[in-house]
Amino acid sequence: MSNAPRLTALDALHRSLGATMTDFAGWDMPLRYASERDEHNAVRTKAGLFDLSHMGEITVTGPQAAALLDYALVGNIGGVATGRARYTMICQEDGGILDDLIVYRLGDTEYMVVANASNAQIVLDALTERAEGFDAAVRDDRDAYALIAVQGPESPGILKSLTDADLDGLKYYAGLPGTVAGVPALIARTGYTGEDGFELFVEPRHAETLWKALTEAGAPAGLVPCGLSCRDTLRLEAGMPLYGHELTTSLTPFDAGLGRVVKFEKEGDFVGRKALEAAAERAAANPPRKLVGLVAQGRRVPRAGMAVVAGGEVVGEVTSGAPSPTLGKPLAIAYVDAAHAAPGTEGVGVDIRGTHEPYEVVALPFYKRQK
Repeated sequence: MSNAPRLTALDALHRSLGATMTDFAGWDMPLRYASERDEHNAVRTKAGLFDLSHMGEITVTGPQAAALLDYALVGNIGGVATGRARYTMICQEDGGILDDLIVYRLGDTEYMVVANASNAQIVLDALTERAEGFDAAVRDDRDAYALIAVQGPESPGILKSLTDADLDGLKYYAGLPGTVAGVPALIARTGYTGEDGFELFVEPRHAETLWKALTEAGAPAGLVPCGLSCRDTLRLEAGMPLYGHELTTSLTPFDAGLGRVVKFEKEGDFVGRKALEAAAERAAANPPRKLVGLVAQGRRVPRAGMAVVAGGEVVGEVTSGAPSPTLGKPLAIAYVDAAHAAPGTEGVGVDIRGTHEPYEVVALPFYKRQK
């Protein structure tokens, strides 16, 4: 088996644009094209264009597709209306998070599960295993789709110029089939930036046509191509979790402050139910470490794995950290002991190479777009 990274359908185009490429979850992906800060600010104020073709699409079809997903995932997937999407998770039997997912209901008996690139095979294997005994089929569709996202306040206008699909009627976390620049697409109003925007699922052979059309249509509105680096600072400001940082198999959704995605009220058993019921009780009786935001009072940038300290004691750990172009200060997301988790808590710092740098505890997200 080759260890060479996988290439998206837009690989040659990224290189022609001078992108700095990086290996991400086994894919060769654009890290940045020019300035990360400029790309970040374009998404916050105008629009940015992303290649997300590394994400893992898995199609689940059949008369018992909904029942299978209700058993395999923690959410109430059978309750999702056709054309809508839901954020959910897939957990182990012990309640540990295998991945966070978006599930789109494409039809009565057809769903698309979108997994993180680093976990796509794990999710595919788990769904395939959990499908035993259900009248449903699990299909690996990673090679069937390229995924292009246009994100930012100007994105609806840019997309409207290329499609006659009803974008005004398309709610957040909904998807509809349509044609964009003559290319058949699933148009989803989802994203990972904290801004309004769309994710467009298309056949790989159409990816370049669509990218070029969006680039041209977006030029007057200030759209720029964007890499993974600014995607990370955008999601950090928006307080969105990243698998492997805020979410891991050693944490349950309740540990991560995302217990709301677990739907105990749905009928029947689901994988991890017993362990998650116990985790919910534990969290209620004795709050676990809480996921909070930390804003630097100085200039030094925190990184994942650094200790959060108070009164000379370690009270938590940074899971993500970066300079924030929007706030102009270094930010971190961290798990901290409940006693130090309230917004405004004094005396909290981050141990950056032996120096306890002062940080302010704030509620997530750091940034919320103006509606």
